[in-house]
Amino acid sequence: MPTIHFDGTITTVPDGFTIDDLLPDRDRSLCIGILRPVTVSQAETKEFLIKTTAGEVVVETMPGTCAGEILTGLSGIQSGWHDLQVASFGPFPSSFTPSRKPSRYERGDLALGCGGYDPARSFLVFCKKTHAADHGGPVENGIIAKVISGMGVLDRLSDSDQIISIEPVISFAESSDARTTTDGSVVLEEGMHIITHIRVQAEGKTLDGYDPKTAVSVDRMLLALLNRVFIVDKRLSTHIRCDVLTGTDVPCEACSGRREGTVLMRTSGKNRGSLYIYTQDLPRSLAHTVVGHVVHGIELCKIAQEGDRLSIQIEPSQVDLIGLPLAMARERAEALHLTLTPDVDGPDRVVIKQKPATTLEVLAQGLVEVETIPDKQVISITLDDVNAPRTCKIFREFSGLKYHAVGRLPMLFSFDEVTLFKAKIPKTTNVIPENTPVSSVEAGVLAMTNDSCKGVGIVGVRSVPSSEFGPTSEPFSGTNIIGTVIDMEKIAGLEEGEVVFFREVRP
Repeated sequence: MPTIHFDGTITTVPDGFTIDDLLPDRDRSLCIGILRPVTVSQAETKEFLIKTTAGEVVVETMPGTCAGEILTGLSGIQSGWHDLQVASFGPFPSSFTPSRKPSRYERGDLALGCGGYDPARSFLVFCKKTHAADHGGPVENGIIAKVISGMGVLDRLSDSDQIISIEPVISFAESSDARTTTDGSVVLEEGMHIITHIRVQAEGKTLDGYDPKTAVSVDRMLLALLNRVFIVDKRLSTHIRCDVLTGTDVPCEACSGRREGTVLMRTSGKNRGSLYIYTQDLPRSLAHTVVGHVVHGIELCKIAQEGDRLSIQIEPSQVDLIGLPLAMARERAEALHLTLTPDVDGPDRVVIKQKPATTLEVLAQGLVEVETIPDKQVISITLDDVNAPRTCKIFREFSGLKYHAVGRLPMLFSFDEVTLFKAKIPKTTNVIPENTPVSSVEAGVLAMTNDSCKGVGIVGVRSVPSSEFGPTSEPFSGTNIIGTVIDMEKIAGLEEGEVVFFREVRP
């Protein structure tokens, strides 16, 4: 019976077992990583994966330290001493001469130390902060490795944690025996590694709770990965990139080094809003902000190919109550142990605003205030991405539907069975003709005026069919059809200047 590595867990499967047998309920559109035994036996690396009960850490060993010999085979190591500066694990036997004097350590250093200057009681010392101390390390080469992925795990380590295992990191990306696939008929072999997903810890999630300094950029990441899928739109030797939010403004809140396993978003340039996972170390870039760190599945990132769809999990998940019925919002808040305060408490109300606005701020404060309106004031619509993808994208952007389940536009006025809404679209945004009517438009059709007319950006809907003018009262050539209003009965009661709320209904 073959023994395989399944998302870091060693398990035994029956002979002839396939991926579909192992994962009968998996999403067939998502890729998983397969690493064959030959890769494991032939790879040489300076990196080690340290699995702890608080998460996974990848370290790169320092030359001349015999770190590989020290780390190989260590497992089941209990917690040692812990404070604000370090987290240690041991004891285990080693052989060196203690220096008996303080040394300087940087955040992310993995040092060798001992208790009572006795190397027979050696400890691995993770440095959580830059400091100077005497940890009983060797006279020379006391720092044996540096953390290159999973830095956030250091902040979560406590005296109740332990090291589960330490394994060499395989150089998967350079091997032809490492690949991604959606083929469930692949037979599992002895020693095969299967990686099904990426797990990311958001920047700002700490051992003590949540730091909202990166709240806006982290919310952009959570929005990009709302469906828990990372689409590899671009793959380079140093990173993979997802462009689902390209063109979206992202503030630079945490500009630091692009280390392996770091998740960043671009804050300026052509690809602003794109999401990056780095697979190699690079210097920091002023055009990128850190939004998270990979704590599981960096191997999957290294072997992913352009077009792959990868399962990804984010800690924490997004806290966005906008668009939810009040009762559902209250259930969500209770599940997260949050105190929810509505402006009006009653049935059939929908959340249209929350304060604080971002996930990290809400979780840091432990409470959220919400503004609601009656459900009868929310108008349901559908959008036609197949025939008008560019205009639908513009509508979502400037109505707010891009960011939340409910968007809003002010009503301009209503006349001759036409109701108009004004989207504040910048002059730099081009609404090119797209999906224009041919012979007539039906009642309930939603449209936006394109660049061929003076009223570009105006959104409208007709209450009766027309064979002469579009829903914005412009000629057919100036009308881009973007969808349909489902709740036409709610249109008649709108008043000029009123803010109108829209809910998109997806097929």
